Amino acid sequence: MSGIPELDAQMRDRIISHPDSILDDKDVMRALIAANEKTMGNNIVDLRGIAMERLEARLDRLEDTHRSVIAAAYENLAGTNQVHRAILRLMDPDEFETFLRDLGGDVAEILGVDCLHLVLESTQDGNDPAVRRLGQVLRVVEPGFVAAYMDGHRHGPDKVVMLRQLQGGREALYAEQADWMLSEACLRLDFGPGRLPGMLLLGSEDPHQFAPQQGTDLLTFFAGVFERTMRRWLS
Repeated sequence: MSGIPELDAQMRDRIISHPDSILDDKDVMRALIAANEKTMGNNIVDLRGIAMERLEARLDRLEDTHRSVIAAAYENLAGTNQVHRAILRLMDPDEFETFLRDLGGDVAEILGVDCLHLVLESTQDGNDPAVRRLGQVLRVVEPGFVAAYMDGHRHGPDKVVMLRQLQGGREALYAEQADWMLSEACLRLDFGPGRLPGMLLLGSEDPHQFAPQQGTDLLTFFAGVFERTMRRWLS
């Protein structure tokens, strides 16, 4: 007697009739390969086993890539739906003041940000009663502020969207929420010839919500729709 239990006849028949169940089970296949290597001894190089290990590693990498691609596709689809919902909400108001209030309320909530401000350059004093009334969402700054805030000392073409992480936001923009802002998206706005530019500022307490390596296509589209909507109100 060898001490090794014989394969049950019923199990043997099941394996012969359904070999795919063995081939599809990674753990079983690993056990069979390991058992085969033991019978061959330590002094024999099993080229087939090495090839199978490499093939298995490649398959694992391929599966990981496949899952990553699917996850990215779902995330992109969710982001697209999110931006579309925000745009539809922008189009609802019939009054400009309601439009701005919704921007800091429902639109910010749909986009999943902790605050959303419209920054407008102006040569006039920001203490106008209408400006103070919309102080929760509207920020009035001096001419040239948007370019300085978004571009700083960077050389090259102006970006429509700037994503970055923060160690706290600027108090003039975020007010009492400044210390909590750990990432932001800045969307440059062009209101047409003869008008000073503006900026949409999306702030988040999550340091990973906005980062330079992320794509900006959806936010660029949102900025384009918003500035065209603003042109209608301004005219």
